[in-house]
Amino acid sequence: MHPVILTIFLLICSNVFMTFAWYAHLKELNNKIWVIAALVSWGIALFEYLLQVPANRIGYTVLSVGQLKIIQEVITLSVFIPFSIFYLGEPLERDYLWAGLCLLGAVFFIFRGKFA
Repeated sequence: MHPVILTIFLLICSNVFMTFAWYAHLKELNNKIWVIAALVSWGIALFEYLLQVPANRIGYTVLSVGQLKIIQEVITLSVFIPFSIFYLGEPLERDYLWAGLCLLGAVFFIFRGKFA
């Protein structure tokens, strides 16, 4: 499998765990003390790191650190929006569109030299 494809796949999986670690406690553990939420989140985050670290190491063989970071941010927003709408029940905001357009600009600028 091409390193970029494998990197993106691992980062998507990593972001699913990251999003749950960072935000699921708002719904599931909101009646527990914050220390419990933090410990549960750290447990979930371990799986995130077990995917993210190899993803970045694989990706770094063909991409720059800046390109890896922008890919990460695009994936983060792509995972976070459905999570916030379907899991947390947040409304779909127009500002997500604007944020996505800003990220498309970031993708353009960080990758424009790669394909020149």
